[in-house]
Amino acid sequence: MEQRPGALEGVVMFAGFYEKQRVLVTGHTGFKGAWLSYWLKQLGAEVHGLSLPAPTHPNLHEVIQASTFASESVCDIRDLAALTTALQKIQPLVIFHLAAQPIVRRSYVEPLETLETNALGTAHLLEAVRKLELKCVTIVVTSDKCYENREWDFAYRENDALGGHDIYSMSKGATELVAQSWYRSFFAPNPKLGPVVTVRAGNVIGGGDYAVDRIVPDCIRALIAHQPLTVRNPRAVRPWQHVLECLSGYLWLAARLSREAKASPLVGPFNFGPEASARQPVRRLVEEMLSAWPGQWVDHSDPNAPHEATLLALSIEKAGALLGWYPVWEFTEAIRRTVAWYRSRHELKHPDMLRFTQSQIDDYTEAARRKRLTWALPA
Repeated sequence: MEQRPGALEGVVMFAGFYEKQRVLVTGHTGFKGAWLSYWLKQLGAEVHGLSLPAPTHPNLHEVIQASTFASESVCDIRDLAALTTALQKIQPLVIFHLAAQPIVRRSYVEPLETLETNALGTAHLLEAVRKLELKCVTIVVTSDKCYENREWDFAYRENDALGGHDIYSMSKGATELVAQSWYRSFFAPNPKLGPVVTVRAGNVIGGGDYAVDRIVPDCIRALIAHQPLTVRNPRAVRPWQHVLECLSGYLWLAARLSREAKASPLVGPFNFGPEASARQPVRRLVEEMLSAWPGQWVDHSDPNAPHEATLLALSIEKAGALLGWYPVWEFTEAIRRTVAWYRSRHELKHPDMLRFTQSQIDDYTEAARRKRLTWALPA
Protein backbone atom coordinates (compact mmCIF):
# COMPACT_ATOMS: atom_id res chain seq x y z
CA MET A 1 0.00 0.00 0.00
CA GLU A 2 1.29 3.46 -0.89
CA GLN A 3 2.36 5.42 2.20
CA ARG A 4 0.80 8.87 2.28
CA PRO A 5 2.73 11.75 3.85
CA GLY A 6 2.19 12.04 7.59
CA ALA A 7 0.12 8.88 7.92
CA LEU A 8 0.98 6.26 10.54
CA GLU A 9 3.47 3.95 8.93
CA GLY A 10 2.24 0.41 8.37
CA VAL A 11 -1.27 1.01 9.73
CA VAL A 12 -4.15 -0.59 7.80
CA MET A 13 -7.46 0.83 9.02
CA PHE A 14 -11.02 -0.19 8.23
CA ALA A 15 -9.76 -3.54 6.88
CA GLY A 16 -7.99 -1.70 4.06
CA PHE A 17 -11.34 -1.14 2.38
CA TYR A 18 -10.80 2.42 1.16
CA GLU A 19 -7.59 1.85 -0.77
CA LYS A 20 -8.37 2.96 -4.36
CA GLN A 21 -12.11 3.17 -3.65
CA ARG A 22 -13.99 5.90 -5.54
CA VAL A 23 -15.82 7.83 -2.80
CA LEU A 24 -18.19 10.79 -3.02
CA VAL A 25 -18.60 13.15 -0.07
CA THR A 26 -21.50 15.58 -0.35
CA GLY A 27 -21.06 18.64 1.83
CA HIS A 28 -17.29 18.27 1.56
CA THR A 29 -16.70 22.00 2.11
CA GLY A 30 -18.30 21.85 5.57
CA PHE A 31 -16.66 21.02 8.89
CA LYS A 32 -17.41 17.29 9.12
CA GLY A 33 -17.21 16.81 5.36
CA ALA A 34 -13.71 18.27 5.20
CA TRP A 35 -12.40 16.08 8.03
CA LEU A 36 -13.97 13.02 6.41
CA SER A 37 -12.61 13.85 2.97
CA TYR A 38 -9.07 14.29 4.24
CA TRP A 39 -9.17 11.09 6.27
CA LEU A 40 -10.47 9.19 3.22
CA LYS A 41 -7.58 10.54 1.16
CA GLN A 42 -5.11 9.34 3.78
CA LEU A 43 -6.77 5.91 3.61
CA GLY A 44 -6.00 5.74 -0.10
CA ALA A 45 -9.42 6.61 -1.50
CA GLU A 46 -10.12 8.55 -4.67
CA VAL A 47 -12.14 11.35 -3.10
CA HIS A 48 -14.73 13.40 -4.98
CA GLY A 49 -16.52 16.32 -3.37
CA LEU A 50 -19.94 17.76 -4.16
CA SER A 51 -21.20 20.82 -2.34
CA LEU A 52 -21.97 24.48 -2.39
CA PRO A 53 -18.95 26.73 -1.74
CA ALA A 54 -17.56 26.69 1.81
CA PRO A 55 -20.17 28.29 4.10
CA THR A 56 -17.67 30.30 6.16
CA HIS A 57 -14.33 32.05 5.86
CA PRO A 58 -12.00 30.86 7.27
CA ASN A 59 -12.77 27.15 6.89
CA LEU A 60 -11.13 23.73 7.01
CA HIS A 61 -11.74 23.03 3.32
CA GLU A 62 -9.13 25.63 2.33
CA VAL A 63 -6.56 23.78 4.45
CA ILE A 64 -7.12 20.37 2.85
CA GLN A 65 -8.32 21.23 -0.66
CA ALA A 66 -5.12 21.08 -2.68
CA SER A 67 -4.04 17.66 -1.42
CA THR A 68 -7.34 15.83 -1.09
CA PHE A 69 -9.77 15.79 -4.01
CA ALA A 70 -9.75 14.01 -7.37
CA SER A 71 -12.64 16.30 -8.35
CA GLU A 72 -14.93 18.90 -6.81
CA SER A 73 -18.40 19.79 -8.05
CA VAL A 74 -20.24 22.95 -7.05
CA CYS A 75 -23.81 21.71 -6.83
CA ASP A 76 -26.98 22.43 -4.86
CA ILE A 77 -28.49 19.09 -3.84
CA ARG A 78 -31.94 20.63 -4.37
CA ASP A 79 -31.14 20.60 -8.12
CA LEU A 80 -31.94 17.02 -9.20
CA ALA A 81 -30.72 17.43 -12.79
CA ALA A 82 -27.33 18.85 -11.79
CA LEU A 83 -26.95 16.26 -9.04
CA THR A 84 -27.71 13.39 -11.44
CA THR A 85 -25.20 14.71 -13.98
CA ALA A 86 -22.48 14.92 -11.32
CA LEU A 87 -23.12 11.39 -10.03
CA GLN A 88 -23.17 9.97 -13.53
CA LYS A 89 -19.71 11.42 -14.12
CA ILE A 90 -18.23 10.32 -10.80
CA GLN A 91 -19.77 6.81 -10.60
CA PRO A 92 -19.04 6.50 -6.86
CA LEU A 93 -18.71 3.15 -5.09
CA VAL A 94 -19.38 4.75 -1.70
CA ILE A 95 -21.38 7.90 -0.91
CA PHE A 96 -21.22 9.80 2.37
CA HIS A 97 -24.09 12.27 2.27
CA LEU A 98 -23.36 15.19 4.62
CA ALA A 99 -24.70 18.13 2.59
CA ALA A 100 -27.26 19.86 4.80
CA GLN A 101 -28.44 23.02 6.50
CA PRO A 102 -26.86 22.22 9.89
CA ILE A 103 -27.71 25.16 12.17
CA VAL A 104 -30.68 24.97 14.56
CA ARG A 105 -31.21 28.72 14.96
CA ARG A 106 -30.99 29.33 11.20
CA SER A 107 -33.92 26.94 10.74
CA TYR A 108 -36.13 29.53 12.48
CA VAL A 109 -35.07 32.14 9.92
CA GLU A 110 -35.03 29.86 6.84
CA PRO A 111 -37.49 27.04 7.58
CA LEU A 112 -38.25 26.14 3.95
CA GLU A 113 -34.59 26.16 2.95
CA THR A 114 -33.85 23.88 5.91
CA LEU A 115 -36.56 21.39 5.00
CA GLU A 116 -35.81 21.48 1.28
CA THR A 117 -32.07 21.00 1.77
CA ASN A 118 -32.17 18.34 4.45
CA ALA A 119 -35.16 16.21 3.44
CA LEU A 120 -35.80 16.94 -0.23
CA GLY A 121 -32.07 17.17 -0.95
CA THR A 122 -31.64 13.66 0.41
CA ALA A 123 -34.55 12.46 -1.72
CA HIS A 124 -32.84 13.96 -4.77
CA LEU A 125 -29.58 12.18 -3.99
CA LEU A 126 -31.27 8.81 -3.55
CA GLU A 127 -33.39 9.33 -6.66
CA ALA A 128 -30.26 10.12 -8.69
CA VAL A 129 -28.58 6.95 -7.39
CA ARG A 130 -31.73 4.97 -8.22
CA LYS A 131 -32.10 6.31 -11.76
CA LEU A 132 -28.42 5.74 -12.53
CA GLU A 133 -28.58 2.26 -10.89
CA LEU A 134 -25.35 2.88 -8.97
CA LYS A 135 -24.52 -0.16 -6.86
CA CYS A 136 -22.87 1.81 -4.09
CA VAL A 137 -22.99 1.96 -0.31
CA THR A 138 -24.83 5.15 0.73
CA ILE A 139 -24.39 6.57 4.24
CA VAL A 140 -26.91 9.35 4.99
CA VAL A 141 -25.72 11.50 7.89
CA THR A 142 -28.53 13.00 9.96
CA SER A 143 -28.37 14.08 13.62
CA ASP A 144 -29.19 13.15 17.20
CA LYS A 145 -31.86 15.86 16.88
CA CYS A 146 -33.94 13.52 14.69
CA TYR A 147 -35.49 11.88 17.77
CA GLU A 148 -38.74 12.99 19.38
CA ASN A 149 -37.00 14.56 22.37
CA ARG A 150 -38.90 14.05 25.61
CA GLU A 151 -36.16 15.66 27.74
CA TRP A 152 -35.64 12.44 29.66
CA ASP A 153 -32.51 10.96 31.23
CA PHE A 154 -32.59 7.82 29.07
CA ALA A 155 -30.39 7.54 25.99
CA TYR A 156 -32.28 7.28 22.71
CA ARG A 157 -32.01 4.01 20.79
CA GLU A 158 -32.22 3.62 17.04
CA ASN A 159 -35.80 2.32 17.23
CA ASP A 160 -37.11 5.23 19.31
CA ALA A 161 -39.65 7.60 17.78
CA LEU A 162 -38.52 10.25 15.32
CA GLY A 163 -39.85 13.79 15.55
CA GLY A 164 -38.78 17.32 16.35
CA HIS A 165 -40.02 20.37 18.25
CA ASP A 166 -38.19 22.82 15.99
CA ILE A 167 -37.84 23.00 12.20
CA TYR A 168 -34.26 21.74 12.21
CA SER A 169 -35.10 18.66 14.28
CA MET A 170 -38.16 17.98 12.16
CA SER A 171 -36.09 18.22 8.99
CA LYS A 172 -33.67 15.62 10.34
CA GLY A 173 -36.52 13.31 11.33
CA ALA A 174 -37.96 13.80 7.84
CA THR A 175 -34.56 12.99 6.31
CA GLU A 176 -34.56 9.70 8.21
CA LEU A 177 -38.00 8.84 6.87
CA VAL A 178 -37.00 9.78 3.32
CA ALA A 179 -33.96 7.49 3.46
CA GLN A 180 -35.93 4.61 4.96
CA SER A 181 -38.82 4.86 2.52
CA TRP A 182 -36.60 5.20 -0.57
CA TYR A 183 -34.58 2.20 0.55
CA ARG A 184 -37.60 0.00 1.25
CA SER A 185 -39.48 1.05 -1.89
CA PHE A 186 -36.67 1.03 -4.44
CA PHE A 187 -33.28 -0.11 -3.17
CA ALA A 188 -34.07 -3.24 -1.15
CA PRO A 189 -35.94 -5.06 -3.95
CA ASN A 190 -33.49 -4.06 -6.71
CA PRO A 191 -30.29 -6.17 -6.87
CA LYS A 192 -28.66 -3.48 -8.98
CA LEU A 193 -28.73 -1.04 -6.04
CA GLY A 194 -26.69 -1.10 -2.85
CA PRO A 195 -27.63 -0.49 0.80
CA VAL A 196 -28.75 2.84 2.26
CA VAL A 197 -28.31 3.53 5.97
CA THR A 198 -28.65 6.56 8.24
CA VAL A 199 -26.21 7.56 10.98
CA ARG A 200 -26.73 9.86 13.96
CA ALA A 201 -24.03 11.53 16.04
CA GLY A 202 -23.93 13.71 19.13
CA ASN A 203 -22.79 17.33 19.41
CA VAL A 204 -19.65 17.17 17.31
CA ILE A 205 -16.67 19.37 18.10
CA GLY A 206 -13.18 19.65 16.64
CA GLY A 207 -10.84 22.03 14.89
CA GLY A 208 -12.01 23.68 11.69
CA ASP A 209 -15.64 24.41 12.56
CA TYR A 210 -16.37 28.10 11.95
CA ALA A 211 -20.18 28.03 11.81
CA VAL A 212 -22.17 30.84 13.38
CA ASP A 213 -24.42 29.99 16.35
CA ARG A 214 -22.41 26.95 17.44
CA ILE A 215 -20.91 27.15 20.88
CA VAL A 216 -17.32 26.10 20.09
CA PRO A 217 -16.66 28.32 17.04
CA ASP A 218 -18.47 31.21 18.76
CA CYS A 219 -16.14 30.80 21.73
CA ILE A 220 -13.07 30.53 19.51
CA ARG A 221 -13.95 33.78 17.72
CA ALA A 222 -14.21 35.50 21.10
CA LEU A 223 -10.88 34.08 22.27
CA ILE A 224 -9.15 35.20 19.07
CA ALA A 225 -10.60 38.69 19.59
CA HIS A 226 -9.65 38.69 23.33
CA GLN A 227 -13.30 39.13 24.28
CA PRO A 228 -15.46 37.36 26.90
CA LEU A 229 -17.28 34.25 25.73
CA THR A 230 -21.05 34.81 25.68
CA VAL A 231 -23.00 31.65 26.50
CA ARG A 232 -26.73 31.62 25.81
CA ASN A 233 -27.67 28.22 27.27
CA PRO A 234 -25.09 27.20 29.90
CA ARG A 235 -27.28 24.58 31.60
CA ALA A 236 -28.18 22.61 28.46
CA VAL A 237 -26.71 19.11 28.53
CA ARG A 238 -25.30 17.68 25.31
CA PRO A 239 -23.44 14.50 24.26
CA TRP A 240 -20.13 16.11 23.24
CA GLN A 241 -17.76 14.17 20.98
CA HIS A 242 -14.76 14.85 18.78
CA VAL A 243 -15.46 14.80 15.06
CA LEU A 244 -13.12 11.83 14.51
CA GLU A 245 -15.32 9.68 16.76
CA CYS A 246 -18.43 9.71 14.59
CA LEU A 247 -16.38 9.67 11.38
CA SER A 248 -14.66 6.45 12.44
CA GLY A 249 -18.13 4.96 12.90
CA TYR A 250 -19.31 6.10 9.47
CA LEU A 251 -16.16 4.75 7.81
CA TRP A 252 -16.33 1.40 9.58
CA LEU A 253 -20.03 0.94 8.87
CA ALA A 254 -19.58 1.60 5.14
CA ALA A 255 -16.62 -0.79 4.99
CA ARG A 256 -18.61 -3.52 6.72
CA LEU A 257 -21.70 -2.96 4.57
CA SER A 258 -19.63 -3.52 1.44
CA ARG A 259 -19.33 -7.19 2.45
CA GLU A 260 -22.91 -7.69 3.67
CA ALA A 261 -26.15 -8.76 2.02
CA LYS A 262 -29.14 -6.43 2.16
CA ALA A 263 -30.75 -8.69 4.75
CA SER A 264 -27.88 -7.94 7.14
CA PRO A 265 -28.75 -6.38 10.52
CA LEU A 266 -26.19 -3.71 9.61
CA VAL A 267 -28.62 -2.26 7.07
CA GLY A 268 -30.39 0.17 9.36
CA PRO A 269 -29.86 3.33 11.44
CA PHE A 270 -26.88 3.65 13.80
CA ASN A 271 -26.02 6.01 16.64
CA PHE A 272 -22.36 6.97 16.95
CA GLY A 273 -22.34 9.01 20.14
CA PRO A 274 -19.97 9.44 23.10
CA GLU A 275 -19.80 7.63 26.41
CA ALA A 276 -22.26 8.70 29.12
CA SER A 277 -19.49 10.66 30.87
CA ALA A 278 -19.39 13.08 27.91
CA ARG A 279 -22.98 14.20 28.51
CA GLN A 280 -22.08 17.51 30.07
CA PRO A 281 -23.67 20.97 30.37
CA VAL A 282 -22.52 23.74 28.06
CA ARG A 283 -21.02 25.52 31.07
CA ARG A 284 -18.63 22.62 31.68
CA LEU A 285 -17.59 22.60 28.01
CA VAL A 286 -16.78 26.31 28.15
CA GLU A 287 -14.82 25.99 31.39
CA GLU A 288 -12.75 23.15 29.92
CA MET A 289 -12.05 25.23 26.83
CA LEU A 290 -10.84 28.11 28.99
CA SER A 291 -8.48 25.79 30.86
CA ALA A 292 -6.72 25.19 27.52
CA TRP A 293 -7.01 28.78 26.17
CA PRO A 294 -7.40 31.27 29.05
CA GLY A 295 -10.24 33.77 28.93
CA GLN A 296 -13.57 34.62 30.55
CA TRP A 297 -17.20 33.80 29.88
CA VAL A 298 -20.51 35.48 30.69
CA ASP A 299 -24.01 34.05 30.98
CA HIS A 300 -26.27 35.49 28.26
CA SER A 301 -29.26 33.24 28.86
CA ASP A 302 -32.35 34.54 27.07
CA PRO A 303 -35.72 33.14 28.21
CA ASN A 304 -37.26 34.36 24.95
CA ALA A 305 -34.73 32.63 22.68
CA PRO A 306 -35.96 30.06 20.12
CA HIS A 307 -36.49 26.59 21.56
CA GLU A 308 -33.48 24.31 21.87
CA ALA A 309 -33.48 21.00 23.75
CA THR A 310 -31.93 21.08 27.21
CA LEU A 311 -31.23 17.35 27.55
CA LEU A 312 -30.27 14.78 24.91
CA ALA A 313 -28.31 11.52 24.93
CA LEU A 314 -27.65 8.68 22.48
CA SER A 315 -27.39 4.95 23.15
CA ILE A 316 -24.44 3.33 21.34
CA GLU A 317 -25.23 -0.25 22.34
CA LYS A 318 -26.07 -1.25 18.77
CA ALA A 319 -22.80 0.09 17.34
CA GLY A 320 -20.88 -1.73 20.05
CA ALA A 321 -22.71 -5.02 19.60
CA LEU A 322 -22.77 -5.18 15.78
CA LEU A 323 -19.66 -3.23 14.80
CA GLY A 324 -17.39 -3.38 17.83
CA TRP A 325 -17.33 0.42 17.67
CA TYR A 326 -16.72 2.47 20.81
CA PRO A 327 -15.54 6.05 21.51
CA VAL A 328 -11.81 6.68 21.91
CA TRP A 329 -11.26 10.17 23.37
CA GLU A 330 -13.07 11.08 26.57
CA PHE A 331 -14.67 14.48 27.16
CA THR A 332 -11.64 16.49 28.33
CA GLU A 333 -9.35 15.01 25.67
CA ALA A 334 -11.84 15.88 22.92
CA ILE A 335 -11.91 19.49 24.12
CA ARG A 336 -8.14 19.67 24.51
CA ARG A 337 -7.64 18.46 20.93
CA THR A 338 -10.27 20.86 19.63
CA VAL A 339 -8.77 23.92 21.29
CA ALA A 340 -5.23 22.86 20.30
CA TRP A 341 -6.23 22.90 16.60
CA TYR A 342 -7.68 26.40 16.69
CA ARG A 343 -4.93 27.79 18.88
CA SER A 344 -2.26 26.33 16.60
CA ARG A 345 -3.83 27.95 13.55
CA HIS A 346 -4.85 31.34 14.91
CA GLU A 347 -2.61 32.17 17.87
CA LEU A 348 0.54 30.11 17.35
CA LYS A 349 0.41 30.46 13.52
CA HIS A 350 1.43 26.86 12.84
CA PRO A 351 3.14 26.79 9.40
CA ASP A 352 1.54 23.51 8.25
CA MET A 353 -2.02 23.02 9.47
CA LEU A 354 -2.48 20.14 7.03
CA ARG A 355 0.20 18.17 8.83
CA PHE A 356 -1.19 19.24 12.21
CA THR A 357 -4.61 17.94 11.13
CA GLN A 358 -2.99 14.67 10.07
CA SER A 359 -1.22 14.40 13.42
CA GLN A 360 -4.57 14.49 15.22
CA ILE A 361 -5.91 11.70 13.01
CA ASP A 362 -2.73 9.69 13.71
CA ASP A 363 -3.04 10.23 17.47
CA TYR A 364 -6.70 9.25 17.41
CA THR A 365 -5.95 6.11 15.40
CA GLU A 366 -3.12 5.11 17.71
CA ALA A 367 -5.40 5.55 20.74
CA ALA A 368 -8.01 3.34 19.02
CA ARG A 369 -5.37 0.67 18.40
CA ARG A 370 -4.38 0.71 22.05
CA LYS A 371 -8.05 0.13 22.91
CA ARG A 372 -8.04 -2.81 20.46
CA LEU A 373 -10.94 -1.40 18.45
CA THR A 374 -11.61 -3.59 15.45
CA TRP A 375 -11.55 -0.89 12.77
CA ALA A 376 -8.05 0.24 13.80
CA LEU A 377 -6.45 -3.23 13.78
CA PRO A 378 -4.94 -5.19 10.86
CA ALA A 379 -7.50 -7.02 8.75
